[in-house]
Amino acid sequence: MYRTALIRPDWTPATIALMVLGFVVFWPLGLAMLAYILFGERLQAFKRDANEKVDGFARSCRGGRWRNQGFHHQSTGNSAFDDWRRAELDRIEEERRKLDEMRADFDSYMRELRRARDKEEFDRFMRERNARKTDLDPQNGFSG
Repeated sequence: MYRTALIRPDWTPATIALMVLGFVVFWPLGLAMLAYILFGERLQAFKRDANEKVDGFARSCRGGRWRNQGFHHQSTGNSAFDDWRRAELDRIEEERRKLDEMRADFDSYMRELRRARDKEEFDRFMRERNARKTDLDPQNGFSG
C-alpha cells in the first residue's frame, strides 16, 4: 500500500517537527505525538478490528437473535398495522441482505484488484531484476 500522507505514524520530518513543537508548547502534546509515532500502526489495526467486531455484532443482532425474542414483532392489537409493519420490516431486511451481498462482492473485487496489482508489481520487479543481472553478467547468469 502506498503511503503519501504527510502525517503518518512513522519517523518523518513532519512528525518529528510536530513532536518537538508539541514538547515546546505543552509537554503532553509532544508526548501524545511520540505515542502516535511509536504506536500509530497498532492503533489503526485496533480501529480496524474494533470496526469488524461492531459490524459482526450488528449483523448478529439483525440476523434474528433479537428478532426471535419478539422485539420486532410484538402485537399492537391492530392487525392491519401489524401486517404493514411486518411487511416493511421484511422489505427492509431484504434490502439489508442485498446491501450486505453487494458489500461482500465489492470486498472480493477489491481483494482481486489488490492481488492483480501486487502480482503485476512483483512481475515487473522480477523482469527488472533479471534484466539487471543480464546486463551486469556477460555470461548470462553465472559469474563463477
